[in-house]
Amino acid sequence: MADIFELMLTLDLRDELSEEELAELRWHLGLGPKPEVLRIVPKFPLGYIDDDGELVIEDRPQPLLGGHGEPRKIDGALFSILLRRERTWGGGWGLTSRQEIHPDQFDLTGELLCWLAAKADHAQRKPNGSILLGYTRFYEEHRLMPLVVRDGVVIWP
Repeated sequence: MADIFELMLTLDLRDELSEEELAELRWHLGLGPKPEVLRIVPKFPLGYIDDDGELVIEDRPQPLLGGHGEPRKIDGALFSILLRRERTWGGGWGLTSRQEIHPDQFDLTGELLCWLAAKADHAQRKPNGSILLGYTRFYEEHRLMPLVVRDGVVIWP
């Protein structure tokens, strides 16, 4: 048994992203090279026990929504797309991503999702201040659960 979740993001971003933010977002989506400086999610700590039995923590950056192609557990395909929306009200960006995610990745991915929520189009904000980013589900379940950011925190299943 695996602890894998499907993560589906569908959101519109305001037209306020800097070139540095766009470059880092593209990298996270598996659509571009890694920028020299990471600001959205700056640290990727990975801990392991070395040959001497000591805990070692290394910074190992990796795209958080960069899966493309065949998934391991869910049906269909993994992908991410970011496109410029020239014909919408004032431009902006459309983002859709479908990924597999393990609960060990919730914290780091949550940092990116909170950043995305802060950049989401104002129309996506609900009266209670929460922002619906998409949906998630355990890979063996059929029921989708809303993926919401409320008060700067991702509400995971």
